[in-house]
Amino acid sequence: MGLSGEQLQTASEVVGYAPTLRDAATILRGRYPGVRAIVVDEMDMRDETPALRLGHRNVYLAASNGHCWHVTQSADEASVFILTQH
Repeated sequence: MGLSGEQLQTASEVVGYAPTLRDAATILRGRYPGVRAIVVDEMDMRDETPALRLGHRNVYLAASNGHCWHVTQSADEASVFILTQH
């Protein structure tokens, strides 16, 4: 599927202004029904590099081959926003 530049920009804005990460995920899901947005503990992503750093919040991108998920830096292959906060 892939995420567009517009979707990345929107994610940056939403994650930056939403009162909580759960609110940000809800907004992103509503705006882009085909894209998953999940909130995970920062420790779960400790060995990964975020696609976006927004103060104390990070956005990671993930993709799936239909069975396994993996974190990616390529928006062209991603279909998931993973949100964390420290």
